Amino acid sequence: MLDGRVLFDVRLDLPPGWTCLLGPSGAGKSTILRLLAGLPTGTRFDGRVTAPPRVAWMAQDDLLQPRLSVLGNVLLGQRLAGTAPDAPRARALLDTVGLDGMADRRPDSLSGGQRQRVALARALMEDAPLALLDEPFSALDAGTRRRMQDLARERLAGRAVLLVTHDPSEALRLGDHVHLLAEGRLEPMPLPPAAPPRALTSPGLAAAHEALMTRLAA
Repeated sequence: MLDGRVLFDVRLDLPPGWTCLLGPSGAGKSTILRLLAGLPTGTRFDGRVTAPPRVAWMAQDDLLQPRLSVLGNVLLGQRLAGTAPDAPRARALLDTVGLDGMADRRPDSLSGGQRQRVALARALMEDAPLALLDEPFSALDAGTRRRMQDLARERLAGRAVLLVTHDPSEALRLGDHVHLLAEGRLEPMPLPPAAPPRALTSPGLAAAHEALMTRLAA
């Protein structure tokens, strides 16, 4: 509850694969992510959350530590967990997200899209069974966004992923399950038959997109 108002009354199960969550601003999408991550929400919660003790978390803001290098930020989760930092793996991941040669730079020298890719690399470094991604590709140009979507699908295969997005096309391309959160209710949306990541020409994608846009505009 927030200011005496019930934000949502939902049950959400997260099987292995990508569950994508869409809905209008203020519907409670990011609040659900924060509840699963065990973070403060600014609301009163009456219910039960069952989640693994460790999750991979990527917030809307990149939350990069300004005093750490790019490499230091990617390794931050391991350091906080008390595990030995795997610098070679982190450097290889930075190369994969297109940030080769930038490991020693500071966050304030990066563009918004570069910062978001550092945050994505940091999330992908985590070996947690649950990944919580809050608009992880929003600062990227179209070509880079597609490459990072495919990379995330590959690296997070076999895990449960909850992706919050405002982009219906992104949800339909990546999602094994797509839900619309609106007016405190969770509604599953129909998906094309092809397995994700789906091509824009996949049979049924245009119809699924139209159905989703119709619900979002209602």
